[in-house]
Amino acid sequence: MKRSQSVLQIVPAIVLAAALFSCGGSGAKKSSDSTANADTTKKAAAPAATVPFDVVDVRHTIKDYAKWRPVFDADSANREAAGMETVAVGRDADNANNILVAVKVPDVAKAKAFMADPKLKATMDKSGVVSKPDVQFYHMIRMNGGPAKQWVVINHKVKDFAAWLKVYDGEGEAKRASEGYTDRALGRGIDDTTMVHLVFTVTDMAKAKAAIFSADKKKLMESAGVIGKPDIRFYNQAQ
Repeated sequence: MKRSQSVLQIVPAIVLAAALFSCGGSGAKKSSDSTANADTTKKAAAPAATVPFDVVDVRHTIKDYAKWRPVFDADSANREAAGMETVAVGRDADNANNILVAVKVPDVAKAKAFMADPKLKATMDKSGVVSKPDVQFYHMIRMNGGPAKQWVVINHKVKDFAAWLKVYDGEGEAKRASEGYTDRALGRGIDDTTMVHLVFTVTDMAKAKAAIFSADKKKLMESAGVIGKPDIRFYNQAQ
């Protein structure tokens, strides 16, 4: 089954992160109707898993990781000045030039202004980014564990979050762990609260893919009220 047809609609439970999203944080939202994503970088230690907190996930394609990474690291001073903390950098397991960066943000409005700043675009161009960045803000409401070498990020919409969560929790962490992946993070979209953002640490890639793309998972997601095709991506921790 193709990734776009993946049944991960069911697997929503806890990024970016990407191996994995580990976040700490202070939340800018009081409602669970927003989401944020979390990840771990090569150099940064995993922040404390305090929730809720907000994150921004940035996905883009680069020409050459060896060229991109030094520019990204050098720009850390600008991110820190804006109060932003990088929590994860992942490389797509199927295409290593597809990058996911998860950043914890204390102020969503300021973070959006930062992402829209022409200076950031110039930095991205300099680093060899060749695609339009896909920028998504999430409000994280659950967080487990620390850094990981591999993880899977699943995003999908739901008809009713409370109804979906009941099915998700009914499946249980133990069931997912037996299938090769463990709960890491759960969040909701800040700009679209029907979006559920899940991050799982992958402990067995073959088993995890088999379970996530299985017909049983697809049926489970459908029963939980998942709308449309889930976006499912596997990542390796960037070195």
